[in-house]
Amino acid sequence: MKRNRNKIKFLKIRAASVLCALLAVCITFCSCAYFEFDLSDFLNEEEELTPQGGSLVCHFLDVGQGDSIFIELPNAQSMLIDAGVSGEGEGIVSYIDNLGYSQIDYLIATHPHADHIGSMTYVVENTDIGQVYMPNVGTTTKTYENLLTAVSDKGLKITSATAGMNIFEEDGCSVDILGPVTINESDLNNCSIVLKITYGSTKFLFTGDAEEEELSEITYNMSADVLKVGHHGSNTSTTEDFLYNVNPGIAVISVGEGNDYGHPHESTLELLEQFNAEIYRTDHDKTVKVTTDGSENSVETNGDSIERNN
Repeated sequence: MKRNRNKIKFLKIRAASVLCALLAVCITFCSCAYFEFDLSDFLNEEEELTPQGGSLVCHFLDVGQGDSIFIELPNAQSMLIDAGVSGEGEGIVSYIDNLGYSQIDYLIATHPHADHIGSMTYVVENTDIGQVYMPNVGTTTKTYENLLTAVSDKGLKITSATAGMNIFEEDGCSVDILGPVTINESDLNNCSIVLKITYGSTKFLFTGDAEEEELSEITYNMSADVLKVGHHGSNTSTTEDFLYNVNPGIAVISVGEGNDYGHPHESTLELLEQFNAEIYRTDHDKTVKVTTDGSENSVETNGDSIERNN
């Protein structure tokens, strides 16, 4: 009887030893996993938002060799990203009015080049504006100074856009600023606001004129279903590494017909084709309208274009 008790005691001790050994292995493994964990993995994970009804409609306006994008948000608010060259303002405002909007809730000037802010002064003077976002960089051009004056005269304040800033998140829609990460005052293109809109499982990426230098600094998830191709299709913005990160299904190029810059560059078009993106161009397709309910996306071209002076 005593021998059996000793045997049982021995087995208990042995079981406890095995359990401790297993626990030590687990702790060692977890510790190693902890210290080797790459936090950048979190930056590339996104929680899918749940749409609360309604559609998001993005209008890539034909403003010639420039950018202007009007967005109907699912919460009935609106956003305008850039406003093309000088002389396009009346057409932009008329287009927005015809959609039934009397106010632009969010006005985004991606960077202070004339082909992006040329008609923004007219838009500010002739439309009710909510919030204004611009990168924290300026220039001495009359176009830029006129815009600042128009914003000031209306009593509006400019919010300096920086990477990591959320403009709003509600009703299953989020608008986030991914760039600029740093400001390079000697290169305004690489100070561009890079904006991402997420609605349900559908994502839009707007890159202004950001080139490889700026885009390579962004550590946030840039994957997107719809890409506004950077810098009018220049080969300095759209690289293989960038497209690998974005992997767009739809690519829209804002570009003027017969422009002097050779935009879009052939290498850019070839890369987009390699990634199987559907390519739309405002010089060929005029205003391009992309509509999503948060899961299904549709594209319309040759629709209602803005009335242009040229």
